[in-house]
Amino acid sequence: MPFANYKFPEGSLDAKQKEEIVHKTTDLFASYFGEGVRPYTMVLIDEVVDGGFGRADEVFDKAKMKEQS
Repeated sequence: MPFANYKFPEGSLDAKQKEEIVHKTTDLFASYFGEGVRPYTMVLIDEVVDGGFGRADEVFDKAKMKEQS
């Protein structure tokens, strides 16, 4: 069973964007492994609380993300 687990900052995606990620990820797995895996593909999207993740040894939050973009 193909499985993908995405983690995003809480509130950074709306329901439509999450649905798109599920569809595109499922399509990706099916393109690699064949259509037979489509019904068994699992995509999990976790929302991490703001400040609950880090990058390059630094705690990251949405304010810092905006500064970076």
